[in-house]
Amino acid sequence: MTELTSSIVDSDWLSKQLGTKNLLVLDASVSPVVPGYVSINNAESFVAIPGARRFDYDQQVCKPNSSLPHMMPSAELFEAEVQKLGINADSLIVVYDDVGIYASPRAWWMFKAMGHQRVVVLDGGLPAWIDAGLATTGAVETTFPVGNFNAKPVAELFCDFAVVLAALDDANCSILDARSAGRFYGTVPEPRPGVRSGHMPNSKNLPFPELLDTGVMKSAAELREIFSQFASVEQKLITSCGSGITACILTLAADLAGYDKLAVYDGSWAEWGAPGKLPVATD
Repeated sequence: MTELTSSIVDSDWLSKQLGTKNLLVLDASVSPVVPGYVSINNAESFVAIPGARRFDYDQQVCKPNSSLPHMMPSAELFEAEVQKLGINADSLIVVYDDVGIYASPRAWWMFKAMGHQRVVVLDGGLPAWIDAGLATTGAVETTFPVGNFNAKPVAELFCDFAVVLAALDDANCSILDARSAGRFYGTVPEPRPGVRSGHMPNSKNLPFPELLDTGVMKSAAELREIFSQFASVEQKLITSCGSGITACILTLAADLAGYDKLAVYDGSWAEWGAPGKLPVATD
């Protein structure tokens, strides 16, 4: 059985492992809404890593009929959808996206939250794979036998607004917001209509691009240095963003930096910033 020593792997590692029994590659791409981030794939042109299957948590593997985007589904729905993808309890899952590191960390965290430990993120995603001169194909795989994946949810890995509200004044917690400084401090408007500007009181701003170096994760030593300015390893880290996608980049980076008390605020600013009584600050 292939041993995993990190939550990320590079293209060279994956190219050598393709075809290995139990290894599955998932395209977890979501169209970016952050300025400056662009998908390789579009309506006119599509490529994938050979053998990849589509893991669509934006429209399919998500809570149905929710007013908030791509919310974490129930264990029953997650298990059923993942089994349809032919994923098994012993699968080694590699997730990637077509931006670099953007949407894939959320897929990684979703599997972690459903009790599956053998899951990693492809560092640099599809762009890094292509830059390495590795082969691509024009479509994802769509035919495979039903898998036997068994969801064993770890509820605390995703949290709701009540948990975050209680953590605002808790010295044992640190809340990190992955949005840009402009959005955090309310100097630029939110992209979602009707959503208030600003941030949660006592939260800290760590824009996710600060953790990346030309589309790949910075080294573990660099990440430790960055996170040490925001929290100690003894603290619980709750990450947030606009809709729960780039928050998971912070969570992945924190994991690589040696933090293990991690949670993602699933509703993120789409929920917190909506009109209501949840407190908002701009300083």
